Amino acid sequence: MTDSHLSRSNAVGPLLSGTTTIGLGAAGVGVGLTGVFSDVPAIRIGWLLPLLGVQLRVEPVGGFFMVLTGAVAVAAGLYWIGYSRHEKFGAIPLMALPVFVGTLLAVPAAGSVTTFLFAWELMALSSLVLVLTDQHRSEVRSAALIYAVMTQLGFVALLVGMVMLAAAAGDEFAGIGAVPDGVRNTVFVLTLIGFGSKAGLLPLHAWLPRAHPEAPSPVSALLSAAMVNLGVYGIIRIDLQLLGPGPRWWAWALLIAGGASAMYGVLQASVATDLKRLLAYSTTENIGLITLALGTATLLAGAGSQPAAAVALTAALLHLIAHSAFKSLGFFAAGSVLAATGLRDLDRFGGLARRMPVTTALFGVAALGAAGLPLGAGFVSEWLLIQSLMHARAGHDVAIALVMPLAVGAVALTVGLGVAAMVKAFGIGFLARPRSDAAAAARESPGTMIAAMALPAAACVVLAVAPGAVGPMLTRVLDTLPVFGEAPALGVFLHLPGLHASMAPALLAAALAAAVLIVAIGSRWRSRQRPEPATVPLWACGAEDLTPRMQYTATSFAQPLQQVFDDVLRFDTDVEVSGQAASTYVVERIAYRARVADVIEERWYAPVLRAVAGAAQLVRRAHTGSVHLYLAYGTLGVLIAALVAR
Repeated sequence: MTDSHLSRSNAVGPLLSGTTTIGLGAAGVGVGLTGVFSDVPAIRIGWLLPLLGVQLRVEPVGGFFMVLTGAVAVAAGLYWIGYSRHEKFGAIPLMALPVFVGTLLAVPAAGSVTTFLFAWELMALSSLVLVLTDQHRSEVRSAALIYAVMTQLGFVALLVGMVMLAAAAGDEFAGIGAVPDGVRNTVFVLTLIGFGSKAGLLPLHAWLPRAHPEAPSPVSALLSAAMVNLGVYGIIRIDLQLLGPGPRWWAWALLIAGGASAMYGVLQASVATDLKRLLAYSTTENIGLITLALGTATLLAGAGSQPAAAVALTAALLHLIAHSAFKSLGFFAAGSVLAATGLRDLDRFGGLARRMPVTTALFGVAALGAAGLPLGAGFVSEWLLIQSLMHARAGHDVAIALVMPLAVGAVALTVGLGVAAMVKAFGIGFLARPRSDAAAAARESPGTMIAAMALPAAACVVLAVAPGAVGPMLTRVLDTLPVFGEAPALGVFLHLPGLHASMAPALLAAALAAAVLIVAIGSRWRSRQRPEPATVPLWACGAEDLTPRMQYTATSFAQPLQQVFDDVLRFDTDVEVSGQAASTYVVERIAYRARVADVIEERWYAPVLRAVAGAAQLVRRAHTGSVHLYLAYGTLGVLIAALVAR
């Protein structure tokens, strides 16, 4: 085969894989919108699974998540085509990407417990294959091992909980009715563990900062902006819609888990120097805010504060949309930088604004959305969450009166640290002078990657300026959860029913644009009135010239936060001083190393991994190769299952 034939065949595979992914994503958006605004007939495929078959039924809640997943998949498929020019993919990842997207769409479309579990496990396996794309590196294998252990342990909890639900109320979601309280509480705990592990809630988050950085960037976008959403979908669909309303401690569990995840995630993001690891911890932060909003909505609805509960639930759904947009854009931009420089370390970035101006501007849109600042995609949803917490009517409920101010403080701290993390990522990474030869030689990404990044960037702008565009979809989803009351009016003005609060993001944008225009016109007019300025050298504190060593790095920028939160972050430093051979008093070299460990991962999951490895060694001894022994194992398993079912 000639070189031209090889290059053609290497180009056809990514094109076919990306195009199929785009088609699946577009179909998911179409079917999801249909399920949100109208009734979609249920589909049963009896031959695909033994006994019960596969049952698909798109409800408004599931349709909403299909729209989010499909939109991210369209952008990821387009990005995959251009990204494959820089990272050559084998046949297995090329086939696994459309399969992964198909399973992502099948989970919210599942109409029965059996179908849901089947699609969930296929989603986990196909995502594991994609994480192992560059399996020759030890970091990738280690990340895949942690991800496999976490996802399978979470699936075991989910499997037991869902089987208990099916045994008590039937296999089909549409037919689930009253469930005994003891079963409901047990199912809630087990499913919260299973869904929380997939969503990346604390302390089940350990796989995110490992798997996201090592996966290809379009896969990282799908993991962070689509797959983790399905953990939230499980909480809403199974725990709140089918099992709820539950006892008050359900709401406390969601609120505490969400608040802890948000604060811990943003702390780790604020000190991370690996750009993709920073974005992964940002995912834990934002999913934590969403879960906190769900817990707040459940708590306030049970306390009779329906208007504030509706605002909190609207904040959760709107932030899901915003997070999908700015997080996919962030990973796409990080992938563009990685393709151009081969780097992920922010300490070695710098100067990319001049060499990759479009990527820099698009990452700025993502950073603004993740920071939760005005005119950012995440601002409106976080403002709604704050309003629901501030306007909660505690009445004589002392617990709510005490917890709501603490929740406001947790959200405010999370948003403030989120601003610091994104300022570090954007300012240190893209501005100033390049701190490595690779950053100095960077080139802008190809058109397909730019076009893929432009799609979520446009969504970020719409959500920041005109969030009313998604208002009808949110209203329709909220109508299926009547316990939460009337949805806020998301128009030009954001009116909150029952609360004395309103806002107009479009007017904020118009005022900012007018202010910038006035300043630009005034500056240009004054420059014409002044004489020609003299050119003088830049003052450099007595030095001859400024060098990259004189500017902040990501490590030095985050050092004050590391000192303040040292008890949580466990910041380790090591200084090594090397002297000359002639005299140890003459310093030849000073090496400084800093490391911020994930305390939960090191103290909790290292023993778990050792236990899993030990169990695997024991199981390996049972694999003797005897067919009769394997049949005996199967018979024993069937007997145990029959006794448990009985």
